[in-house]
Amino acid sequence: MALITKAIKGTQDVLPAVSHKNQYVEETMLRVAQRYGFREIRTPVFEHTELFQRGVGDTTDVVQKEMYTFEDKGGRSITLRPEGTAGAMRAFLEHGLFNEALPQKVSYLTSCYRYEKPQAGRLREFHQFGVECLGASEPAADAELIGLAQTIFETLGVEDLSLEINSIGCPECRKEYHAALKAYFESHREELCPTCLERLDKNPMRILDCKSPVCGRIAAQAPVVLDYLCDDCRTHFDRVKAMLDSMNVPYAVNPRIVRGLDYYTRTVFEFVSDSIGAQGTVCGGGRYDGLAEELGGPHVPSLGFALGIERLLLVMHSQGIEFPQPDPCMLYIAAMGERAACEAASIAQSLRASDFPVEIDTCGRSLKAQMKYAGKLGAQYTVVLGDNELDAGVYTLKNMQTGEEMQIAADEFIETFVETAILAMEADLKEMFGLEE
Repeated sequence: MALITKAIKGTQDVLPAVSHKNQYVEETMLRVAQRYGFREIRTPVFEHTELFQRGVGDTTDVVQKEMYTFEDKGGRSITLRPEGTAGAMRAFLEHGLFNEALPQKVSYLTSCYRYEKPQAGRLREFHQFGVECLGASEPAADAELIGLAQTIFETLGVEDLSLEINSIGCPECRKEYHAALKAYFESHREELCPTCLERLDKNPMRILDCKSPVCGRIAAQAPVVLDYLCDDCRTHFDRVKAMLDSMNVPYAVNPRIVRGLDYYTRTVFEFVSDSIGAQGTVCGGGRYDGLAEELGGPHVPSLGFALGIERLLLVMHSQGIEFPQPDPCMLYIAAMGERAACEAASIAQSLRASDFPVEIDTCGRSLKAQMKYAGKLGAQYTVVLGDNELDAGVYTLKNMQTGEEMQIAADEFIETFVETAILAMEADLKEMFGLEE
């Protein structure tokens, strides 16, 4: 029978055989972020469209070409979030968190949606880990944020990522830079793509981020933003670099980084890999000191980054990084008959409540089929229950690795199994770390 439908283009299923990799990466990132004082925030998957138009910027590719926007039944324009920062800032302002102790440091795991051409590392539904530091103006915050990303990569064992940083200045010093850019691109007006012609008057910096090969070649010779920084922005960038040096975080200054969203100011950065093709940016972020005001709030200097989980997993696979395996089945209880099935369910419920992975038959299999299934699960121990075992009040616990068997009184089975399993785990740990008995 043919399937009614398949997954939508640009989306993917994370199947049980590999989902532990996502869980490991996500749990590691949240744990590391917590060390830096970041606590989790969760925001809606959709927002009013104007939040992204005002926050992300109506001259960006995201707003112009990529957003999933629709009208709801109340006639409101709604957009699936294309990124996480705007929603986090909206929540920060709406709930008055700017009245609490600053900075507010939040982290999140989120799904995002952009209508792009699907390819490796770029999906229409993708997932990000993000952090936002709201209410911090000092260069120390910039360096700390970059250090957090670096620590995440080190904890996961990811190597050969290049950190590239830049400063795109503040609105004041960018006025002169915009004028220089506009004059430069005006001289190439006939060669620019239609989208960049629209950007020329609104925001010429967006031309630097154009994916067109022709526009990219022209942009490569454009004026450099670092030559137009005001004294305050130059000092801020110098202090960020000095702090990264003191933290032993290697970096390279790339004056062509502008990032793809309009809310950025001053520091911007990217962690780039050359092992996953054209979609090499694994993590990107920077400072956005004017975003709160753009959304109708007070001045709240802030910064953050987003880390693409799908791209990170591609990098980890390309580098052969091993992932911790999920906990295996500790005990499989094979049951024959209704009485045994009830006893199996009782034992399993008690052991599961004590955090032991236990499996029982739920398909009405024969004993032979149950034992075969236990083997496929990799069960470390098995016990067979039938009328004979129940009548005798003695169960036989078998170690599936060594073949050793242990006779256990029925009323002592749970306690004895727990002790046996704990001793086995302690022995495995001692062997793993080379400790003597």
